[in-house]
Amino acid sequence: MSVEVLDGATILSFVEDEEAFSEFIAERFNNLDKNHDGILSYSEMLKELQGLRVFDTHFGIDVKTDPNEVSRVYSSIFIQFDRNSNGTVDLEEFKQEMKEMMMAMANGLGFLPIQMVLEENSFLRKAVDRELKYYSI
Repeated sequence: MSVEVLDGATILSFVEDEEAFSEFIAERFNNLDKNHDGILSYSEMLKELQGLRVFDTHFGIDVKTDPNEVSRVYSSIFIQFDRNSNGTVDLEEFKQEMKEMMMAMANGLGFLPIQMVLEENSFLRKAVDRELKYYSI
């Protein structure tokens, strides 16, 4: 983990860079696709969903949450990814939902810089790395 400064423009720029964004999405998708069948099942996506840390609400301290509630939340997030409701997520569905999530984050952050702790290989970390590379040229 590292502490970085970013804003909505950092995320927006990463999402709009079709080549960089698509490359990262494909890499992430392939890492999740454990059986290499080109689609993600709920169980394959569960690790990614857990990585969203939707229940991490107290400055990095996990809060005990009802397992049924956790299951309902993860299921509803998976349904958002499964746009054609066939019970699996293909690369295009994954890319579209990740793009929407990243755009929502960018809009939520706005254009005033904030300091955040970022996990290695996270989407936000990749966006910051891309921006740092761009401006160091």
